[in-house]
Amino acid sequence: MNITVNGVKHDVACEDGDRLSDVLRGELGLIGVRVSCAEGECGSCTVILNDQPVTSCLVLARQAEGATITTVEGIGTHDRLHAIQEAFVEQQAFQCAFCTPGFIMSAYAFLKENDNPTEEEASDAVAGNICRCGSHPYIVKAVVAAAQKIRERV
Repeated sequence: MNITVNGVKHDVACEDGDRLSDVLRGELGLIGVRVSCAEGECGSCTVILNDQPVTSCLVLARQAEGATITTVEGIGTHDRLHAIQEAFVEQQAFQCAFCTPGFIMSAYAFLKENDNPTEEEASDAVAGNICRCGSHPYIVKAVVAAAQKIRERV
């Protein structure tokens, strides 16, 4: 199967029942795609599939044939973080950080549509993601701070 992940085309082997999350982690080594519940409830495996955020544990890999996928590894680099990644660090929007990549990808997709959100809008945007450590208020602040960073960079 052919997919483009983080701007790179890949020809990957997969079985009919393989999940996209498993192919991204297992075949491509993208460990930012984290599977917690494997039922689409927690959002930790969120990626951008053809410009839409999806829980990759609920997408069969074959459904992504020919798709363009962005993972948390594809939005910034160690030397130049994306604004949302910077904001998560600055706002201390994580504790264990297991859920962080999924939150970042949900926020990334949201901020492409709304560059000046209220805290309520930011909270709604990441409502499909769960942080069991209780960092949700800091995550919301990070989304709003990232929006400001993005506006300032334009």
